[in-house]
Amino acid sequence: MGRGGGVVTTAVETPDVGAGARSVAWRGGFGRLWGAAVLSSFGDSLRKAALPLLAASLTDDPLLIASVTACGYLPWLVFGLVGGAVADRVDQRRAMWTVDVARGLLVAAFALAVALGHASIGLLIALAVVLTTLQTLFDNAATALLPALVDRATLGSANARLLTGQQFAGGLLAAPVVPFLMAAGAGLPYAVDAATYLVAAVLVASLRVPAPEHPPRPAGATLRSDIAHGLRTLWRDRVLRRLCAATALGNVGIGALLATLVVLVTRWLDAGSGGYAAAITAYAAGSLVGGALAGWLARSIGRVRSVLAAGTAQIAALVAMGTIRDVVALVVSMAVFGAMGMVWNVSTHTLMQERPPAAVLGRVSSAFRTLAVAGAPLGAILGGAVAALWGPNTPMLLAAALFALSVTALTPALKSADGGQTTQIAR
Repeated sequence: MGRGGGVVTTAVETPDVGAGARSVAWRGGFGRLWGAAVLSSFGDSLRKAALPLLAASLTDDPLLIASVTACGYLPWLVFGLVGGAVADRVDQRRAMWTVDVARGLLVAAFALAVALGHASIGLLIALAVVLTTLQTLFDNAATALLPALVDRATLGSANARLLTGQQFAGGLLAAPVVPFLMAAGAGLPYAVDAATYLVAAVLVASLRVPAPEHPPRPAGATLRSDIAHGLRTLWRDRVLRRLCAATALGNVGIGALLATLVVLVTRWLDAGSGGYAAAITAYAAGSLVGGALAGWLARSIGRVRSVLAAGTAQIAALVAMGTIRDVVALVVSMAVFGAMGMVWNVSTHTLMQERPPAAVLGRVSSAFRTLAVAGAPLGAILGGAVAALWGPNTPMLLAAALFALSVTALTPALKSADGGQTTQIAR
């Protein structure tokens, strides 16, 4: 549930009605990239749904069970910036399929260990850390590769289709399949996940994209200097800097929401597991609607204003969750929250691909993601503490306040986006 030689002038955000109006073509590279992304999302969701159940069967210690999920955040904080720097140095297509092959083999070995009864909490944590470490390279390479596969005018449409397809496969299709797979064999969800990685690797390897032309690197250039350059590029672009701050604040709120949603549903609303399932399903369904709305909103009011509108609507949804003690209101609010979250994500992904120079896109993407994802674990801790002190509905109100700060932080970026400000990056 969540959110490069010479002097280069970056693209700017304007509320151009024609921007994004063209439809992205399914034939060729984009269709294969979409298929790989959707397959991987389906497999990932199978694994992520099955892992907590497996962890709960191995230990009764809530802290150990939670640590399996928490370790999924850690590599982004430690290796995220490195993954972006590497993505800008290599052939992104080759990096992606190589990572997918490695992940497929790792998860296949894990599936065999589970099937043979050799699973342990330590093994689950190790798997989470290694897979997410590899993901830092894959995700940043994918962000940098997409603009090479589609026309600039169709980037928004391409991102909407990618994110909506991933949400449909992971949010709606995968979860109902998990119980059946686990009934057939404890290791089966992971075996299917491994297969999706390997098929996705074949699809990405089949892309016919020329190897990127990397400009000559300055003498003595290191990963550390590359990372610093990516951070400077992000900082100098006022729109991306503000958007990163807004996303980080929003992720603190989302962390609080995720950590306490089950408590809100089962204790405050007394709706049981059925109410929780309805809330999660409503979020996924709303995300699909948001994917369809994202392009229209961007064409109508511009991408930055789309993010502001989405954040404002999410504030209202969070306030409703925290004040209206009714499961129907929760389901409707979660649908709105999911729809606007997708609008936010599509616009954010597209802005990250449009504004920086291509040669630093991986580093800017990794800097943005690393800074933004850091808020989620902090939000989870805050949400749990607030729920314990003041009741299970108060984390939703905390999240609403954080989203209000998020929207406030982004508002000054409108002047830069509409005024045609450019950012010059010398390197």
